[in-house]
Formats: sequence, structure tokens, C-alpha cells
Amino acid sequence: MTDMTEWQGRVGTSWAEQWQRTDRSFAPLTKRLINVILASGQHKSIVDIGCGAGELSIALANAKQDAKILGLDISADLIRAATDRGTNNSNLSFAVADAAKWNDAAFAPDLYVSRHGVMFFDDPVAAFANLAKVAAPKAELVFSCFRTPAENDWASKIGALMPSAPAGDPHAPGPFAFADPEYVNNILNKAGWSNIAFEAVDFDYIAGEGDDPVADAIDFFGHIGPAARAIRSLTGDARTDFLTRLRTLAEANVDAGAVHFAAAAWIVTAQKSD
Repeated sequence: MTDMTEWQGRVGTSWAEQWQRTDRSFAPLTKRLINVILASGQHKSIVDIGCGAGELSIALANAKQDAKILGLDISADLIRAATDRGTNNSNLSFAVADAAKWNDAAFAPDLYVSRHGVMFFDDPVAAFANLAKVAAPKAELVFSCFRTPAENDWASKIGALMPSAPAGDPHAPGPFAFADPEYVNNILNKAGWSNIAFEAVDFDYIAGEGDDPVADAIDFFGHIGPAARAIRSLTGDARTDFLTRLRTLAEANVDAGAVHFAAAAWIVTAQKSD
């Protein structure tokens, strides 16, 4: 489980520091997500939910220069990184805000977008209901989220290296909270969204590259994702053993000078109900 306080603290800081690598890991998915967004219509007021370090917001600001883009994130560190990256875009702004409660009387979005930023709401029905309430009529929604851990090798194979833990709530805030399309469909329907559709996207998750892709992957996993939590919690021989097994896993996934893992996501589209 990754909750709001973690994103406002250590997790947000790590993602802000590692934005080049996180953008790299999502690159094929981001390309597909942008294509879906650009095909969705001629929108003029766009909000990026959980914008992170700003890659999606910046890409949309470049592609839709007649639109106003606003990126929201609860992490001040990520918003600083995004703002620094987006200084050349006059139609782009960023703000530290919780999208679940966000409201700006001067800005009624006709499109919400998100790259993996919507799975961390404490009360997702209330969050999406708020987004619908403050949106323009017929506003649209396009976001990505991970499918199941079993379909994401970077998660399942790293998870297999760690001590087993009691099964938790699969819908608790976290990377895989929206893996079940029926669950997501019910949330959006209850929150005032309709015409809901799911596109399955399989993509290549690049964990390491460069002169020493294995070392790059180990360092990346030490900052981001399930391995980072394990590395922080383990000590002594247990930590050494885990890092050894993590290195072996990375070495087994080297191909063409990079460490690759299979990844799987949904791209979800919806429209504000009448």
C-alpha cells in the first residue's frame, strides 16, 4: 500500500529525483496514452491528475498549444521538478493539490488525463465524483493504470524474491489498486462517469541501460518500487542475499544492452454523465 503521506514524503521525493528513469520505464505506455488522448477530441482545458514530474503534461502542452494544461500532484518535490521542466511552455502550469478535493472556479476541465496517478485515492468514488462535479459538461477522462502483478514481471518477479507477506486488500491505494476493470467500472459509474472503456496495453518496461545496465537497474530498484521498500527494511545477511538475488534477476533480463521486464496496463476512457 502506498498512501498519500508517502507521496507527500519519501516516495514523492524519490520519484522527483528519479524522473529520468521513471519516464524511461513508462516510455512505450506514455506514447500510446498520448495517442489516445490526442485522438479523444479538441479539448481546451486539461487537468493532469497526479502529474508527477510532468512528462505527460509537457507532451500535451507541446501538442495542443491552443489548450491550457494544468498538472496537479500532492508531492511538492514532484511539482518542483515538473515546473522546472515545463518552463518553456506558456500554456502549462503546475500546482500542489489533491485532485480528490481540487476545485477552481476559473478552470472547468473538458478533459482529465493521468499516467498512473489515480490508483492512490483513499476514497476513489468521492475523488472521481469531485472531478466530475467541477468538470465542464461532457468532459472526458483518459488514464492509465497497471493490470495485475502477475502480468507485470517487474513486480511479480521482484516480489518472489521477498519474504511472503499476508495478503492485503487488493483495492487498497497502491500501484495495482485499479487492476480489476469491474472494480474500476463500478467506481466510475457511481462517481458520475459513463461510456467507460478499457484498452489493454502490454509494454516493455526498461529498468536499466547504459554502460552497465544491471548496475543501473539495481540502483533504480533501490529508489523506486517494491525492491526499494525491501532494501530499506532488510539488514545484514538478509539484505546482502536480497541484493544478490535482485542482481541475478536483472542479469537474466538483459537484452540488447538494457534490462527489460514485461509490463501490462489499462488505458481507461470515460465521459462525464449527463
